[in-house]
Amino acid sequence: MSNDGETRRLRVLILQHEDPTPPGLIQEWLREHGAEVEIFRIDLDDREVDPTGYDLIVSLGSEFAAFDDSKPFVPRETELMRRALEADVPVLGLCFGGQMLARVLGGRVFRSDRSEIGWLPVRSKDPDLVPEGPWFQWHFDSFTLPPGAEAIAESDVGPQAFVAGRSLGLQFHPEVTTEIMDDWVRVYRHELDADGVDPDALLEESRRRLPQSTAMARRLLERFLDDVAKLRARGQRPGEERRTAG
Repeated sequence: MSNDGETRRLRVLILQHEDPTPPGLIQEWLREHGAEVEIFRIDLDDREVDPTGYDLIVSLGSEFAAFDDSKPFVPRETELMRRALEADVPVLGLCFGGQMLARVLGGRVFRSDRSEIGWLPVRSKDPDLVPEGPWFQWHFDSFTLPPGAEAIAESDVGPQAFVAGRSLGLQFHPEVTTEIMDDWVRVYRHELDADGVDPDALLEESRRRLPQSTAMARRLLERFLDDVAKLRARGQRPGEERRTAG
């Protein structure tokens, strides 16, 4: 909050790991809340970033593994996220980001025996926070639940959502849009072929499911903001900035 009693805009740092994995719906939702959003290409920029200058850190997906320290950005992100958590800056982790959050908190990230690609349901202990889906998944790695974290959702392959303090780790992708799906199928087609996934059928199903998935994702993000990160008092509801300004 500012000294004059006005609501301060949320400052959000989004960690992006490659061109085809933008924040999509996450960025749209944050901007509707009047947030100041900075996208940091941690795979390209090796400067040190102080996470304590932000109200929220969002870590997106990646084709690389959260346990692969041979990729220079992986240990740098590990340290950045560790510093954020030590300073009680909440983290929202999506797929790779969720795995990284689990790793930093003491969980184990590893290559899974089974991949998950496509629109898949999850078993949720808190459907008000994480509905049972189906959610879009595209991952080959999994993780163990960090010590002290609360399991929220799971599949037969492994954890799908967990809460640790003011942070939330997800294995699936609530941020996907039609544009993101088109890019993923084009850029990562080799992964679909290797896994026996029909790209045309995947895109058709995605276009059919995205309206419902987007609505679920928005509900999840609002619950995260209110009940997990507890940032609502520092942010604004969509449209509030326009009303107070005029």
